[in-house]
Amino acid sequence: MTLDELDPGTACVMADLTVDGALGQRLMDLGFYPGAAIEIVRNAPLVDPVEIHLDGYHVSIRHDEARHIEVTL
Repeated sequence: MTLDELDPGTACVMADLTVDGALGQRLMDLGFYPGAAIEIVRNAPLVDPVEIHLDGYHVSIRHDEARHIEVTL
Protein backbone atom coordinates (compact mmCIF):
# COMPACT_ATOMS: atom_id res chain seq x y z
CA MET A 1 0.00 0.00 0.00
CA THR A 2 1.27 3.51 -0.74
CA LEU A 3 0.82 6.74 1.19
CA ASP A 4 -1.37 8.37 -1.48
CA GLU A 5 -4.06 5.67 -1.00
CA LEU A 6 -4.78 6.55 2.64
CA ASP A 7 -7.61 8.70 4.01
CA PRO A 8 -7.22 11.51 6.56
CA GLY A 9 -6.94 10.20 10.11
CA THR A 10 -5.17 7.01 9.06
CA ALA A 11 -1.99 6.11 10.96
CA CYS A 12 0.70 3.93 9.42
CA VAL A 13 4.40 3.11 9.44
CA MET A 14 6.70 3.70 6.49
CA ALA A 15 8.00 0.45 5.00
CA ASP A 16 10.00 1.47 1.90
CA LEU A 17 10.82 4.30 -0.47
CA THR A 18 10.48 3.32 -4.14
CA VAL A 19 12.26 6.23 -5.81
CA ASP A 20 15.91 7.18 -6.23
CA GLY A 21 17.69 10.35 -7.26
CA ALA A 22 16.86 13.86 -6.13
CA LEU A 23 13.25 13.06 -5.17
CA GLY A 24 14.29 10.08 -3.07
CA GLN A 25 16.92 12.17 -1.31
CA ARG A 26 14.42 15.00 -0.71
CA LEU A 27 11.91 12.61 0.87
CA MET A 28 14.61 11.12 3.09
CA ASP A 29 15.72 14.63 4.10
CA LEU A 30 12.12 15.38 5.11
CA GLY A 31 12.20 12.38 7.46
CA PHE A 32 10.66 9.59 5.38
CA TYR A 33 12.64 6.50 6.40
CA PRO A 34 11.61 2.90 7.14
CA GLY A 35 9.93 2.71 10.53
CA ALA A 36 8.82 6.35 10.60
CA ALA A 37 5.40 6.90 12.22
CA ILE A 38 3.01 8.66 9.81
CA GLU A 39 -0.55 9.98 10.11
CA ILE A 40 -2.52 11.55 7.27
CA VAL A 41 -3.86 14.88 8.53
CA ARG A 42 -5.76 16.18 5.51
CA ASN A 43 -5.95 16.38 1.75
CA ALA A 44 -6.20 19.78 0.10
CA PRO A 45 -9.57 20.56 -1.55
CA LEU A 46 -8.08 20.26 -5.04
CA VAL A 47 -6.21 17.03 -4.20
CA ASP A 48 -2.63 18.36 -3.77
CA PRO A 49 -0.91 18.59 -1.36
CA VAL A 50 -1.49 16.03 1.35
CA GLU A 51 -0.61 17.10 4.91
CA ILE A 52 1.17 14.46 6.97
CA HIS A 53 2.12 14.25 10.65
CA LEU A 54 5.55 12.64 10.52
CA ASP A 55 7.48 11.80 13.69
CA GLY A 56 6.30 14.87 15.58
CA TYR A 57 6.06 17.49 12.85
CA HIS A 58 3.85 18.35 9.88
CA VAL A 59 4.97 18.13 6.27
CA SER A 60 3.04 18.56 3.01
CA ILE A 61 3.88 16.64 -0.15
CA ARG A 62 2.21 16.08 -3.52
CA HIS A 63 0.25 12.91 -4.20
CA ASP A 64 2.66 11.97 -7.00
CA GLU A 65 5.45 12.05 -4.39
CA ALA A 66 3.35 10.09 -1.86
CA ARG A 67 2.96 7.29 -4.44
CA HIS A 68 6.63 6.41 -3.88
CA ILE A 69 6.20 5.83 -0.13
CA GLU A 70 5.24 2.26 0.79
CA VAL A 71 3.49 1.93 4.16
CA THR A 72 1.99 -0.69 6.47
CA LEU A 73 -1.04 -0.10 8.68
